[in-house]
Amino acid sequence: MATAARIPIEQYLRSSYEPDAEFVRGEIEERSMGEYDHNLMQWAILDWFRRHDKEWQTRSIQEQRTRLNSDTVRIPDVSVWARTVPVEPVFSHPQLIVVEVLSPEDRHSKVQEKIEDYRRFQVPHIWVVDPLQRMGWDCSDGNWLRVSRFTVEGSPIYLDLEQLFRELDAAEA
Repeated sequence: MATAARIPIEQYLRSSYEPDAEFVRGEIEERSMGEYDHNLMQWAILDWFRRHDKEWQTRSIQEQRTRLNSDTVRIPDVSVWARTVPVEPVFSHPQLIVVEVLSPEDRHSKVQEKIEDYRRFQVPHIWVVDPLQRMGWDCSDGNWLRVSRFTVEGSPIYLDLEQLFRELDAAEA
């Protein structure tokens, strides 16, 4: 998916792409276009966190450009920040949680590359959800640990996939 367009990060940050593209090690990289299941899952996860943002003192948003370093900007499907992190047009502080929702065309190697980028950026909680298989993985330590309930240790923050899928099924019925 990567194109050969090497440009300075300042040019990328001043540009807009439809759909938005990531900037990875100096190159513009198209993102997988989500299909219905991907988009619905992304919306459901964002809605889950938005319902709890005040209670958990978090701020949640989808597809927010995040500058990881001088030559990489990633756009996670869902980001959750502690409310103490300042709001920026392009965030430059690590999220508390990054959630990537898999699309059918996502390759494991590309998702693993994103996970490693987030880990270097010191995102403490990196979660991957497959809406078609109805599975989730906690990838915070670089490994893919299958879970149905994600948690942030020492806090009330969680994401229960079984409950989320029940809610989606009820809404779609």
